[in-house]
Amino acid sequence: MTIDRRDFLQASLTGAVLLAGETAFSAQEKKGRQLKKAVKFDMIRINGSIQKKFELIKGLGFRGVEMNSPSDIDKKEAVKARDKTGIVIHGVIDSIHWNVRLSDPDAKVRARGLAGLRTALNDAKTYGATTVLLVPGKVSNPKTENYDQVWSRSQAEIRKAIPLAEKLGVKIAIEVVWNDFITKPEELIKYVDEFKTPYVGAYFDCSNMVKYGVKSGDWIRKLGKRMLKFDFKGYSKRKGWVPIGEGDEDWPDILRALDEIGYHGWATAEVAGGGEKELKEVADRMKRHLKI
Repeated sequence: MTIDRRDFLQASLTGAVLLAGETAFSAQEKKGRQLKKAVKFDMIRINGSIQKKFELIKGLGFRGVEMNSPSDIDKKEAVKARDKTGIVIHGVIDSIHWNVRLSDPDAKVRARGLAGLRTALNDAKTYGATTVLLVPGKVSNPKTENYDQVWSRSQAEIRKAIPLAEKLGVKIAIEVVWNDFITKPEELIKYVDEFKTPYVGAYFDCSNMVKYGVKSGDWIRKLGKRMLKFDFKGYSKRKGWVPIGEGDEDWPDILRALDEIGYHGWATAEVAGGGEKELKEVADRMKRHLKI
């Protein structure tokens, strides 16, 4: 088979145009995505002040952090460190939601859980954060805490906190984990939508839900604008927890899904962390797999 010079030049030109188009599209896609790289505060495992910890992650390319609340963290020190370093405290994690559950059969425990959520909302306002991450409940004992009870009890307590969330301008972001509660995107959609307020949305973990069979990208597509933020680890059905990028997460599809719903926000790692060496590896893996 032969090809003349004119055909060769035409083919070369066509290939160049296609390549240029693909490159431009990729650049535009990346520019439009605008993901912001963050860590959980507990991942920064070095001695020293909060400012020193913020300076470390800033030097590694992270732009934000999530704090725990209730906690013994010095909030004034944290705000001062935020202002000096430029690291954004973008969210707060309800630190007691797992052990002091809003779904507990004991009303006194639920009341303590609600108090913890309110504390987290107030602390989020102090930090300038936009969300409080909340795991609403756990089906721990089917005899006293079945699926329907967890649903109704947790919703009842969250509704009590919504007026405060609206007053403070802080959203409650519902996360589902391995708690035998809400394992399908349709369930999370229904749970969130029943509150009928923009101050309750979803916080999606791309790794937690791998074990339940629905691709993370499809969760994102179905959640759409309900998804306020997302975090991730690395999970393999065969190996268990693994480093970011070595699990069963389909990162190209996750990124496509984020683009499809127009997500422009925080991408927060949730792994063991450590000192500068370990956090640099986290940053490198995020750059490689999340393109940030």
